[in-house]
This record gives sequence, C-alpha cells and structure tokens, in this order.
Amino acid sequence: MVLATVILAAGQGKRMHSSLAKVLHCLAGKPLLEHVVQTASKLYSSQLPIVVYGHQGDIVQHLLSHLNVVWVKQSQQLGTGHALLQASSSIPTDSHVLVLYGDVPLISYETLKNFISTTPAHSIGIMTANLPDPTGFGRIIRDKHHHIIRIVEEKDANSSEQSINEINSGIYLIPGDYLKKSLPKMTNKNAQQEYYLTDLIAIAAEENIPIHSTQVLHYQEILGVNDQLQLAKVERYYQCRMAEKLMCQGVTLRDPQRFDIRGDVTIGRDVIIDVNVILEGHVKIGNQCSIGPNTLLRNVTLGDKVTIKSNCVIEDADIESECIIGPFARLRPGTRLASHVHIGNFVEIKNSAIHQSSKINHLSYIGDSDIGAQVNIGAGAITCNYDGINKHRTLIGNQAFIGTNTTLIAPVEIGEGAYIAAGSTITRHAPAHQLTIGRAKQRSIENWGGPKKKVKEE
Repeated sequence: MVLATVILAAGQGKRMHSSLAKVLHCLAGKPLLEHVVQTASKLYSSQLPIVVYGHQGDIVQHLLSHLNVVWVKQSQQLGTGHALLQASSSIPTDSHVLVLYGDVPLISYETLKNFISTTPAHSIGIMTANLPDPTGFGRIIRDKHHHIIRIVEEKDANSSEQSINEINSGIYLIPGDYLKKSLPKMTNKNAQQEYYLTDLIAIAAEENIPIHSTQVLHYQEILGVNDQLQLAKVERYYQCRMAEKLMCQGVTLRDPQRFDIRGDVTIGRDVIIDVNVILEGHVKIGNQCSIGPNTLLRNVTLGDKVTIKSNCVIEDADIESECIIGPFARLRPGTRLASHVHIGNFVEIKNSAIHQSSKINHLSYIGDSDIGAQVNIGAGAITCNYDGINKHRTLIGNQAFIGTNTTLIAPVEIGEGAYIAAGSTITRHAPAHQLTIGRAKQRSIENWGGPKKKVKEE
C-alpha cells in the first residue's frame, strides 16, 4: 500500500484565547503538531507527511522547520474538506490517504497501525469511539443493517441524533483516487457554512462505496484540543500514561500524579523518584538513583547510585556515579561531575569540571572552573569569573583546601595541596602545598561613634 498522510493544522483555535496558533501550544514540552508528525513518521510510507497549515503559517513553519514534512497552505480556513482539497495535488492517485489532525496529539502508532491493517483495501476507513459523553463530537449515523450512511456534526444534529454515543474521531483512511474524485462534490450547506470532510461519507454511502469502522481501544487517544481546559486534560492523560510505562519497567514513583516527562527519558533499575519531579529534554538516569521532590532535570545524564536531594535544578550536566547533590543546589549548563562528588545546599555550579571525591557543601558559586580530585571548598567560596566583558577560568589542583568566604578572582590557579585561609581574596597564583592568606590588614578605630540617625526637620 502507498500511504499518504495528511495532517490538517490550519485552524486558529479561537477558544484557546491565545495569540499563539493552536497547534503550537505544547503537550509535554513539545508542540501539538510535532507529536502528530512524529507519530505519522513512524508509519511505513514512501511519502513525507503533508501538513496543511494556515493561521500564523509563517510562524508555524519557522518554529517547526526541523520537521521533515511537505507544507501545503490553506489561505482561507473554510473547513476540513476544503483543507484536504488544498493538499489533493500532493496526494498520489494510487495511495491510501490517512487523515490526521494537528490538535489531536495522543493518537498512537499502535492504534494507527491497527487501523490501517484492518481497513479493507477498497473501503473507506473511519476510526470511531463510543463515549459516555459525546458532547462536541460528530455522531455516526447507521442504517437498520448497521451500515454507516453518514456523519452529522453536533451543531447540525437533531435531538435523536445527539443521543447517539458513537462518535466520529475525524481520522480516516480514504483511497486516493476516490478522494480526488469526491472532494469537488462537497457543499457548505450547514450551520457553519464550511466544507465538511464528513460529507464524503454520505457521498460514499450513496455510491455504495464500502465504509469500514474501527473502534479505538482508548478513547483518550482521539481527544482534540480546543481550549486550555482540554489541553490540561490531554496533558494529564499523557503524563499518567508515561508514568505507568515507567512503573511497568520497575521505576518507583512516589506519586504518579505528580510527575512530568517533557522529552526523551531512559531510566535504569531500582530508581526512586519523589513527587513534583520534572524531566525535560534528553534525560538518562542510571541504576539505583534517587531523585528528591521538587527537582528539575533538563538534558542531564546521571550515573549509577546518584542521589539528588530535594529542590534541585540541574541543566545540561553530566554526573557520574555515587554523587550526592543538594538540597537546593543548582547545576547550570556545562557542569561535569566525576564520581563521589558532593554538591550541597545553595551551591551553584556553571561550566565547570569537578573531579573525583571533591566537596562543595555550602553556599558557594563555582563558575568556569576546573577543580581537581579530593578538593574541599568551604562555605561561601566564590569564583569571580566575569570581569564585565570576558569570562576567565579558575584552576584548582588536587587535594586543595579553599577556606570559608574565599574569593578567587579569575584567571587564577591554586596549586595542588594548597591551603587558602578563610576570608581570603586571591588574585595571584597560590603555590602548591603552602598556606596562602589574602586579607587586608585588620585594625581597630577608637572612639568610633557609629552612624547617627538623621533628625527630621520640623
């Protein structure tokens, strides 16, 4: 079978009450349309997915320029049938056309594969579902022989038709030659004065074209996003599904309802993740790791037996085995931690490499630095890496000791085994295995009266 996939994504989405095109709103950190394109791209097809775009078309194309698709413009949004008509010239006549939607992001590869494989070759396929509350969906109308004869949109349905629970998902599989022949026959005689793609079903029934329906197993997959409430419901369903998948693989989630994945995640064995943890981008977590509550990991790799305590923010960092991070630590892009490193509370690391078994346990800022093994950095130590124009690096040798409240003004090098006295300001090289003190001379002033409170004038 030659499969051509057309994704309709031209609508404005007025009910979103947003200046952003609807298909650019994000589910799990990724635009709705991108979810659909990525799923469609997994299907066997010699054709690139066709995306029919319209509202904010230039912005949509720019923000999703990395997608490997054929873009087709719908200048006027006159309905789903009209949108598909714009793409007809890009559809091979000998193909079967799979119709998807840019605002229906949860449809799965497995569901689509089953839909395609079970639809007879010379039939029109419709994906349907029986919903306890069908409000908002078009209804499937069948004859006394249970054959589908038409689809009625809710706004055009009478009370009897509105009581029907079988709904139209809008996902179709249509022979390309029939589609090209039938699209010009559509009319806009309906409440919306739009060209409905559903009219093709009535046309097919009149022409005795076989119509085959497939029930979706999980109806949430065909839920569309039309407003912020629906977006939140779709988001929560997606996150619950991701959480269930991880738990089936052995991950311990303290509360699956308070856990979010917004990217591609790989997690090893015997991992424990506490509440309100967010995993973004590309995250790889090794075996026997523990992630504390209220933690964000974005583009992070963790080795085995890493402990992340509560309230940490870690971005674009590589952390090797048996490190302990936090609580309240921030590791910024470019952080590289070797094994057995300890990063404590209210410590910020940026663009720095810290070697094995070093410790930075309290209230420090380390930026643009190379820190050796078994280094101890005391509370309140700071690397002054920025002179207002350029960044400079700080080099600290193995087994150095940096005292409390030390200021290291880069570029500067601390030798191996050097000891920096507390309260020092270091501006020059500190020799290896020596005590370096960089303090201003202390003096006391007699009869110092202290600041005086100003007296208000009457």
